[in-house]
Amino acid sequence: MFDIVPFRRSNKLIRKNDAFDKFLSEIFNDDLFSLLNANSIETNFRVDLKETEDSYLIEGDLPGINKEDINIEFNNNYLTISAKREDSIENNNQNYVKRERRYGEFKRTFYIHNVDDTNITAKFNNGVLKLNLPKLEKNNSNIKRIEIQ
Repeated sequence: MFDIVPFRRSNKLIRKNDAFDKFLSEIFNDDLFSLLNANSIETNFRVDLKETEDSYLIEGDLPGINKEDINIEFNNNYLTISAKREDSIENNNQNYVKRERRYGEFKRTFYIHNVDDTNITAKFNNGVLKLNLPKLEKNNSNIKRIEIQ
C-alpha cells in the first residue's frame, strides 16, 4: 500500500527500549489513523489581517472553492466567512491510492469594531478572497500612554 507520512519521526530519535516512543510511533504511523485523518476536514482556512489608517484588509486562501459557494456576513461587529467544497467523487468505486484534498465546510469568524458595514467590498480571484472593510472613524492620533506604577 502506498502512503505519505509528512511528519514521521526519525527512527534515530527512538531509543531501543523506550516503550513510550514505540507506542507513539505505532499510533501515529498506523494506516488506520491516517485513513481517519484523511477523511476529516480542517474547518478553518488561512488568512492575513491588515490594518491601515482607514480600513481593515483580509486576505484568505480558499483554493478549489467556487465563488458561488462562499458566504460573507457582517452582523454586530462579527465578520463571518464560510465556504463549502463538494466532494467530486461521482463513483465510489474509483481506485484512489491516496486522497489528500479536503472537502466540506470551512468557516471563520472575526470580531472587528469601527467598520462601515455599508461599504464592505469583497473580491475573489485565483482562490484568494480579499475583503476591504472601511473604518467608520480613522485612527485616533491622541494616544494616551499609561504609566506603570
